Amino acid sequence: MTGISPLKNLRRVYCAGPLFCQAERQEMEQIAGLLRREGFEPFLPHADGMEFARVLPSLERRGFSLEQSGRLLHEAIFALDTYQVIVDCGSLVFNMNGRVPDEGAVAEMTMAWMLGKPLVLYKDDVRSTIAGRDNPLIVGQARFATVERIEELPRRLAEQIADLTLAVDWSVDCPPHVAQTVKTGEQLWRQIGPLDAKADVERIADIVLDLVGDKTPLRG
Repeated sequence: MTGISPLKNLRRVYCAGPLFCQAERQEMEQIAGLLRREGFEPFLPHADGMEFARVLPSLERRGFSLEQSGRLLHEAIFALDTYQVIVDCGSLVFNMNGRVPDEGAVAEMTMAWMLGKPLVLYKDDVRSTIAGRDNPLIVGQARFATVERIEELPRRLAEQIADLTLAVDWSVDCPPHVAQTVKTGEQLWRQIGPLDAKADVERIADIVLDLVGDKTPLRG
């Protein structure tokens, strides 16, 4: 087991939610902007992380099949997001808007909940309700409270942090399989984070191949 301190960066906030169209990305950017203006440090995956899709052509040029390239990049995305949610960000905000709640964001929120992180749900979309209520396995993780006005997110998150009963330096053992993923994600973040996603594509591909998955192309 490896010990981690999941609450050490309480004001660094993972912004979880849908990012599949311009309107969704704009809403997520609005959430990040509101948090930033109130002194939080938001982490927004598509803006602050890495769009690994840019690396796909580079891997294919090196002889990796489309299937193998996709697998490598998915492993990198999983490791990087797991590290950000579990270690680097101490809090999480989940934008539940959409026809159904974003599946990846649900997984990220559950990681945060299991580690006792402050989290806030935001939703002003009624499409995914069941008889007027949201899925209890989702909203239960936020004590069945959902923010309906986006402007309330920073205040509600600050309240969640203030009500936290765990110590900021609280540590917990991390199972070996999780610890390995977190370690890979941390290495990816430290090496890729400072790079330019457009100008340094080849270097990013080198890092992914060095840290993630099978290094042998399926075709020559």
